[in-house]
Amino acid sequence: MRKKTLKVTLMLGAIAGLVSCSLDMPKETQSSFETLTVKKTDIELPNKFSARMKGSNDVTIAPQISGQLMKICVTEGQRVSKGTTLFVIDSRNARLELEAAQANLQAALAQENSAKLEFESNKNLFDKKIVSSYMLNNSENAYKQAQAAVAQARAAVNRCKVDLGFCTITAPVSGAIGSIPVRVGDQVSPASELTILSGNTTMFAEFSVNEAIVEALVQSGMKAADVNKYINNLPEATFVMKNGTEYPHKGRIVSLTGVVNDATGSLTAKVSFPNPDGHLYSGIQGTVVLPFSEKGLIVIPQYAVVRLQDRSQVYKVKADSTATAVEVKTEDTGNGKDFIITSGLNEGDVIVATGANNVTEGQKVLFPAEEVKSE
Repeated sequence: MRKKTLKVTLMLGAIAGLVSCSLDMPKETQSSFETLTVKKTDIELPNKFSARMKGSNDVTIAPQISGQLMKICVTEGQRVSKGTTLFVIDSRNARLELEAAQANLQAALAQENSAKLEFESNKNLFDKKIVSSYMLNNSENAYKQAQAAVAQARAAVNRCKVDLGFCTITAPVSGAIGSIPVRVGDQVSPASELTILSGNTTMFAEFSVNEAIVEALVQSGMKAADVNKYINNLPEATFVMKNGTEYPHKGRIVSLTGVVNDATGSLTAKVSFPNPDGHLYSGIQGTVVLPFSEKGLIVIPQYAVVRLQDRSQVYKVKADSTATAVEVKTEDTGNGKDFIITSGLNEGDVIVATGANNVTEGQKVLFPAEEVKSE
């Protein structure tokens, strides 16, 4: 019994000793959420438009005479200089016609020479009063007819030379060869399209300007004379390929049609892009990005917005430091980080920023023990 009593006494003593040591137990601390103060700011918004590239001087290559295609001297996509031979059409008929025309010219020249001699002879005889004026006038008219025949024969020769030249089709401008739908041996005519030659040292991206910009122009009362000034003051544009690659050279808007499309309510704009390396081709589709500055907008981080199905809300901090949910309308800025608030918040409001997804209605989010500075 004494041993058991001693053990209990020692255990109680050990417990009393531990209590008397007053161990420091961790205290629960409450931390404030990160907040920010809503302010109006200026922001640059990227406006995106679907566009299609077109060469500055796209030329449809078609023959000017009919004949059999004898040779194709270029390949699709090949870059050529002005004057490069593209196609050759059978020239045998054209050469025969030229030879015939040249022979007719020689005959006409001989006839002209005979008529000239006859006229000069009759003139001398008339001066000596040997022949009548009737014979003189007839010989003069014959000489003039012979001169006209020579002119016609010479024109026929020149026309045949032109037709012979048409048998060799050359590039009217420098550029890139498009699709070639014909093959050697095909019978071609002026109605045949051989290819499209894209003069692609400068490319144009054509796109439709949306109704918002059209309405802005109308509401501003801009006159036709001011359109060019407006265009010159627009920011530089960027072209983004379909695969997301950004074209390295910037472009500028060079034209804005003055007629609104009845079906779409839009204007057609054209952006000029330099193409020194030939990386752009006619027909390429992509996106033209134009940055426009907007002033006095409420912009907040995307992480401050809580998505609930088809609604968006933020948690506004009330005077008693508790949070209340406020529904807001948002627009995307295009930078992947921020939203524009179009309704639901006012300048000066304090909202929960980081951690908004963890807040519940009526929860206290600011505590006096923590020094919290609103942004």
